[in-house]
Amino acid sequence: MSDHVHWILEAKINNGELANFKNMMTEMVQVTRDNEPGTLNYEWSISEDGATCHIYERYVDSAATMVHMASFGKNFAKKFMSLASVTGVTVYGNPDDTVRGAMEALGPVYMAPIGGFARN
Repeated sequence: MSDHVHWILEAKINNGELANFKNMMTEMVQVTRDNEPGTLNYEWSISEDGATCHIYERYVDSAATMVHMASFGKNFAKKFMSLASVTGVTVYGNPDDTVRGAMEALGPVYMAPIGGFARN
């Protein structure tokens, strides 16, 4: 298995905020792509009714995860939380105690790896 940390975050988009949420998402994707080489996947998906967003994030290791979390906290957390509410987070891989502590407020469910493989 790898040191990768990944998760699926589910958020409910506040009524009337879909356009603002999409604009924020575009900016977040650009900043992450341009400044975080340890981010391997950063994929946003939206329900047909535009009410729910799933965000799949995968990082090379816990250190790269914390780089992203610091950037999110500094640049986007307040805006994100004004446009949507987190309804669930499922974390996969091998997050260290620092990552677990940083995610604690979201009430994540942790799923430990038991087998399988990933291709790059």
